[in-house]
Amino acid sequence: MGLGGTWDTEPYGPGDIAAAEAAVEAALDSGITRFDHADIYRHGKAEAVFGEVLARAPGLRERIVVQTKCGIRLADGERPGIYDLRGRTIVRRVEESLARLRTDVIDVLLLHRPDPLADPDDVAEALTSLRRQGLVRRFGVSNMGAAQIAALQARLDVPIVANQLEMSLQKRDWLEAGVVVNTPEAAGNGFPFGTLEHCRDNGIELQAWGALAQGRFTGRQETPEEQATARLVASLAERKGVAPETVLLWWLRRHPARVSPVIGTANPERIRACGQAAREPGLDHEEWYALWLTARGVPLP
Repeated sequence: MGLGGTWDTEPYGPGDIAAAEAAVEAALDSGITRFDHADIYRHGKAEAVFGEVLARAPGLRERIVVQTKCGIRLADGERPGIYDLRGRTIVRRVEESLARLRTDVIDVLLLHRPDPLADPDDVAEALTSLRRQGLVRRFGVSNMGAAQIAALQARLDVPIVANQLEMSLQKRDWLEAGVVVNTPEAAGNGFPFGTLEHCRDNGIELQAWGALAQGRFTGRQETPEEQATARLVASLAERKGVAPETVLLWWLRRHPARVSPVIGTANPERIRACGQAAREPGLDHEEWYALWLTARGVPLP
């Protein structure tokens, strides 16, 4: 999301290409070989500038996994932003992404957000066609619950491989939905219950966007809970000889659902700091709970 310059339709320039090259190099140096896109990021410029990087680096495409998303239409003039998962729209958006990315195939296509008007049969027909044409290898979803995933899966003859959700030490409704059952806190938790279990049971990878909580625990803090958590994160990082970002990603990866964090930053230093998190999570049971309880700010029910 951070590639391609500004969030508008102004063209990107040589500096944006250079920044993208630096980000990709830092990722590869850290052992990161999967790159997550969406057709709307920077109004398509994130994909386009990444395509520039691929074009300038022969052989790179074969070394990486390219994932992108479709299903959101950005606001444009008097047209409001909407969701659009009509079959013909999905096909057109994939074709446009392929052109921007300068590649013949998308490794994983995610449906970005649920469209209430989407016909599951129409969606499945479009995805099946894309796969038969060799334009997309695998499919996933984003921001969807278990029932929505199951309805789509019932119409596909290939497995849904991923569900991308906002998950972090700050955004914890996915975790707490299974804890606050039969308590007053349950009324304030809108996460679709059973989604984690459905994904685990069906081999659907959970990808965590916003995994670093927008820097709430490694930079700016706005609440006493965030300040206390940032101090604990820093203390654990110093004790274990890793970057604070690594501690946050370890916290996600320690969960038995085997969460895969999505690193949103385009800053090479932060990317390299996150690379340490690929090691086996270095948090024990007590440390994991200490982070959770500090971020909650209140005892468990």
